[in-house]
Amino acid sequence: MVKKVAVIGAGPGGLASAMLLAAKGYNVQVFEKQSVVGGRNAELTLGDYHFDVGPTFFSMPHILEELFEASGRNMHDYLDLVEIEPMYDLFFESNRLRMSRDPEELNKQISQLYPGNEDGYTRFMNDTRKRMSALMPMLQNRHHRLIDYVRPRTLKALPHLALGKSLYDVLSDYFNDEELKLAFTFQSKYLGMSPWECPGAFSILSFMEHEYGVFHPIGGVNQISQSMAKVIKEHGGQIHLNRGVKKLNLDGKTVKGVVLEDGEVVDADDVIVNADFAHAMEHLVEEPVLKKYSKENMKKKKYSCSTFMLYLGVNKEIDLPHHSIIFSKDYKQNVEEITGSLELSEDPSIYVHNASVTDSTLAPAGKSALYLLAPVPNNFSEIDWPQNQEAFRNLILSIVRERTGIDLKDEDIEVEQILTPKQWQEDYSVYEGATFNLGHQLSQMMYFRPHNRFNELANCWIVGGGTHPGSGLPTILESARITADWLSETEVKQA
Repeated sequence: MVKKVAVIGAGPGGLASAMLLAAKGYNVQVFEKQSVVGGRNAELTLGDYHFDVGPTFFSMPHILEELFEASGRNMHDYLDLVEIEPMYDLFFESNRLRMSRDPEELNKQISQLYPGNEDGYTRFMNDTRKRMSALMPMLQNRHHRLIDYVRPRTLKALPHLALGKSLYDVLSDYFNDEELKLAFTFQSKYLGMSPWECPGAFSILSFMEHEYGVFHPIGGVNQISQSMAKVIKEHGGQIHLNRGVKKLNLDGKTVKGVVLEDGEVVDADDVIVNADFAHAMEHLVEEPVLKKYSKENMKKKKYSCSTFMLYLGVNKEIDLPHHSIIFSKDYKQNVEEITGSLELSEDPSIYVHNASVTDSTLAPAGKSALYLLAPVPNNFSEIDWPQNQEAFRNLILSIVRERTGIDLKDEDIEVEQILTPKQWQEDYSVYEGATFNLGHQLSQMMYFRPHNRFNELANCWIVGGGTHPGSGLPTILESARITADWLSETEVKQA
């Protein structure tokens, strides 16, 4: 008998697990409340302009290649990946650093801008390559028992975890200049964390970019989700758009399927939850079924920061590279405002995505699809966004003008959309607007993160940034591989 698997949410984790299982012959049914696939990795279309809602670049493409291969497909038949080189420009108060994958070119810039730090990059790459090699088996395998911590792969990785050191501490071993340290630690923002609090093991984040490159799929990073959706359908799986799930259908603590928002009950042998984890625990499971992940306990967890988004269709070409990051003049204070005091900064750091310089499909000729992002506190801050969003939007544009020389007047902007933490929560069902999910402190990693095979409910599985191994597209794809392999292995044992 063909086993039926219901997947809640068509984000990249849900789609990847659905793709792998559909290729194995499972009856896969994906339910998505939005009108498009992708979740936070969806496409946003405003008039003639096209944007990624969330992630705007892709690293470690070999992981996705492996998932497509496991699904009987060649990724390159579905995606046209372009490597971005240089990867990004970093705008500091007095310097502009162009981050290249070419060690010779990058060391040339380091020598010019930060003399005395020339050997730091080489040492960092060599040391972190060893760290990455030790950590990958931990990231690619399930962690559902404490005994996993004494397995050979974990014991081998322990010396590389930089226990007791923050990401900033680790980079201080390689560079003595503050700007260079930030150039290799700002990636902690991908996890919604401060580099002064983020575990030192996450030095692998910047290493991944320099080692494997930064890529843009033509059409946007959303094409990754759209491509996986195509493969699911080719294998006979179904994706139901505009069909949100209201709750899990439970018999005690055993999941029997899902109840859709229109009241329809869909039976399933297994259910994979790709919805935002904390939101799912709060809304998809009725009280008092859960204990460890009850509503009350979820409030006590640590969460990432949020993001303020500006999507602008601009009637001119923008003289900026594909990726730019404008650092706050006092970056540490800015990070403290985002993750500590939870207040709206007067000098935010800003990421500018100007993908039109690479991809002509995103905007009409001579025009630009511009995406601006400022990390901000999540909704535990209780910031009144309807009251503050217009002033914060204007502040972002004024900083871009001051720091890059790009003056965006109202008459230049043909289409515009703002996405605040409040909207992340209300429109995208992101718990408290914490865009990068549960925090990545060691107390919430591996065994201490929600398990891929959910331990409170039978026949229930988790994928996405809220489970092991964590947030970010490569790790979310790994979560899908772990979950799909584990589910199918379990079915074989039960047969």
